[in-house]
Amino acid sequence: MQVPKLIIVGRDGILNRFREDHVKEPSEWEPIPGALEAVAKLNHAGWHVVVATNQAGIGRGMIDMSAVNAVHLHMMKMLATKGGRLDAVFFCPHTRDDGCDCRKPLPGMMHDIAQRYGADLSQVPMVADTLRDLEAAQAAGCPPHLVRSGRASLVTEAELAQWAAAVPGTVVHDDLASFASHLLQQELAARFAV
Repeated sequence: MQVPKLIIVGRDGILNRFREDHVKEPSEWEPIPGALEAVAKLNHAGWHVVVATNQAGIGRGMIDMSAVNAVHLHMMKMLATKGGRLDAVFFCPHTRDDGCDCRKPLPGMMHDIAQRYGADLSQVPMVADTLRDLEAAQAAGCPPHLVRSGRASLVTEAELAQWAAAVPGTVVHDDLASFASHLLQQELAARFAV
């Protein structure tokens, strides 16, 4: 069985605008300009995109599973209108105090994704918008990529430099569209280098 080309992305701040009060219903899920098109562009180039997201609002009682499912169905429908798709959405419903191994920065979700797809995580780029998620990429062994479309847009250049120093190898992009262009250019260069 051939292992698919796989990318792991966070949800809030990467695909949709981050909300401090959590996305509790479909109408609150607002795509970041260009993000849905970026997923479609990656899909059309043969990449499978999987979401790994902390959803502590579930554990805090702010949102229930039916609402999470409704938000993700809405997200999938919006992606489909742009010609894109997500292969799966993995999420951690726990709070920081629950002591699970799936809440980022721990690598549990990424290990679950690797097991499901038979993937070598060292070959699976992970797109983050926080230091916590970069640390999750590092813990899982994924090449770390940071986009400045979410919470990273609020930090100073000095803080960004500290994040990059804390997670060596971090590549910084403006947004998911910039990441997609970067990845596809790298792929093209590698093909012609052979």
